[in-house]
Amino acid sequence: MIGLVGLAHLISHFSQLLLAPLFPWLKEAFDVSYTQLGFLMTVFFVVSCAVQAASGFLVDRHGPRPILLGGLALLGVAAFGFASATSYWMLAGFAVVAGVGNGVFHPVDYTLLNRKVSAARLGHAYSVHGITGSLGWALAPALLVPLAIAFSWRVALMAAGTLAFGVLLVLWLNRGQLALPAAPAKPAAGGAALAGEGSLDFLRIPAVWMCFGFFFFYAVVLSVIQAFAPEAARQIHGVPVALAAMCLTVYMVCSAGGMLLGGFLASDPARCERIVGIGFGAAALVALAIGFAPIPALAVPALFGAMGIASGIAGPSRDLLVKRSTPENASGRVYGIVYAGLDIGQALAPLVFGSLMDQGNFRGVWLGLVLMQGVLIASAFQVRRTRRTVLASA
Repeated sequence: MIGLVGLAHLISHFSQLLLAPLFPWLKEAFDVSYTQLGFLMTVFFVVSCAVQAASGFLVDRHGPRPILLGGLALLGVAAFGFASATSYWMLAGFAVVAGVGNGVFHPVDYTLLNRKVSAARLGHAYSVHGITGSLGWALAPALLVPLAIAFSWRVALMAAGTLAFGVLLVLWLNRGQLALPAAPAKPAAGGAALAGEGSLDFLRIPAVWMCFGFFFFYAVVLSVIQAFAPEAARQIHGVPVALAAMCLTVYMVCSAGGMLLGGFLASDPARCERIVGIGFGAAALVALAIGFAPIPALAVPALFGAMGIASGIAGPSRDLLVKRSTPENASGRVYGIVYAGLDIGQALAPLVFGSLMDQGNFRGVWLGLVLMQGVLIASAFQVRRTRRTVLASA
């Protein structure tokens, strides 16, 4: 179960970076600016946000399997659609299709893990889930850029679509493992009962909205690192193009390694906020060094790796923050709403930071990244404070 969910999650994250590594080719092919390319990501994540919130209700009502298989199929269709695009607006149209497909994964994944994995293994399940996501992000530039260089960006995107349909076939052949009955109605944490299937009562839980805010700022940080940080670092420190292209893959691979360690640290739920604070605090210090310290160009990929390890360690504890605020019978709905914050952050960040890139304000990109990491740390501790306040008054 953990492996199948992780494999699907890998494709979700891989598909989020179908376009960003290919921006240099797309910019030339369609004669557009970085802000316009960033808008494609905004379209993707706005649609994904809306679908994510809605799909949580569908998962709780109908089970996760059909929702998951449908999402994977749409991602494959979108990849082939991008490959065949002849205009900027065709890219935007298939960004909508990709956003619909991407919107189902977190409600599906966490519903399956929370209900089918034992409590003793849950921290490790979150760790594997995070690792496969990071590997999906790492795989996208590692696969797409060499194919674009060797052949064309269209061939690269067709390969991405083939990969998505291949994973869909694997999950279809193992679909029995993904079966899950609808969740029974049970009382929420702290004694607050949810009225029943399709209920909106969970929206009254303050910690749910604090988790939403936390994931919004996490998404801004992530979006900047994925789309703009390597190029901004290249411009500041004169990093060779080939070396700059490695930065995101190094970050994601190291993030996956950090998540492996983070899975063990998350075995004690009482310390998850502290782990999140320490991990993202260390990442912020590294980001500050990349943006403003006089470092040699060859050191930049290594610093991206250090930033990835620190962020990865915080990953499983980050997911545990949400688990501790989730009523058992509303898992899909809560994760749909909370992870909608992830999509909203990734929708807005490219517009702001893409504008900074177009203005040549590369240090401003890194300063904004550091500030968002600071807000992220504060919001993690606010989740704990809100949850404790609710439990004390229950």
